[in-house]
Amino acid sequence: MENYITLSEAAKKWGISERRIRTLCSEGRIDGVTRFGRSWAIPENAKKPVDHRIKSGKYIKNKNLDD
Repeated sequence: MENYITLSEAAKKWGISERRIRTLCSEGRIDGVTRFGRSWAIPENAKKPVDHRIKSGKYIKNKNLDD
């Protein structure tokens, strides 16, 4: 598995949890990720995906209910 890193190595590199990286892998949001049995292999040169989760607690498409 040359040129690949593990979940824990990616977590340290990107500053996010292993669980979040596992979720990104299963959603296909990391380019070139490969699954070997129960483990994920992430390419060394893979870039950290943009976080599209809502952090403010507000919904993006908040509509006025009076309309």
